[in-house]
Amino acid sequence: MTSPNLFVSKSDLAYAELRSRILTGILPAGARLAQYDLAESLSMSITPLREAIRRLSSEGLLTVETHRDVRVSAMNSDEARQLFEVRLSLDPTAAELAALRRTDEDIATMRAAVGRLLPVTRQWGEEALTAHRTFHQALYRASHNDVLIKLLDDLWDKSDRYRRLGLELPPGDEPRTRDLQEHHQLVDLVEEGRGVEAGRLMREHITHSLTATAISALEDREGARTG
Repeated sequence: MTSPNLFVSKSDLAYAELRSRILTGILPAGARLAQYDLAESLSMSITPLREAIRRLSSEGLLTVETHRDVRVSAMNSDEARQLFEVRLSLDPTAAELAALRRTDEDIATMRAAVGRLLPVTRQWGEEALTAHRTFHQALYRASHNDVLIKLLDDLWDKSDRYRRLGLELPPGDEPRTRDLQEHHQLVDLVEEGRGVEAGRLMREHITHSLTATAISALEDREGARTG
């Protein structure tokens, strides 16, 4: 957990805490924020909290309907698909660059991360999701492209809600051994400098991800409501 002294203001602290609660599902989609109660729990006035709310609203994570009525933004298939489409472009690019630029330290970090992976299933839940995120972060940071790393950090953050939705669906009970094998293969390809193959495998990996599962489920739900 990040230490509060790294934040430059109470607004930054409120922003980080609220964002974390939304992305991890502590504050679920559609939940209404009790602003004064929340400010009290964070030991701050309402002003920095409202500044944090404005920032999160600009990111699409909160919906401000009136001054007092603030809710966690709903999840929908359009946003899920857009996040998925951008990942299909950026994650393979990062894998290709990592194969060209990785250092011995990068490889050691990836090997350690892949050794801690668990099947991303309902059984393992949050522990598996955290280990999965840590691995992918180690891989794309080996690209040594700061702009790409920042984009992927944000993209992975915003995709987390959809991964958690994927775990709630029937496929969330599947062993997903293919995922584990692909992670090990990705490290091998990056270490061997086989960038094109690493990028190709990463694209296949994303195509079968939990986010892809969540898109289909959301489309089915939305179709049922309008049908």
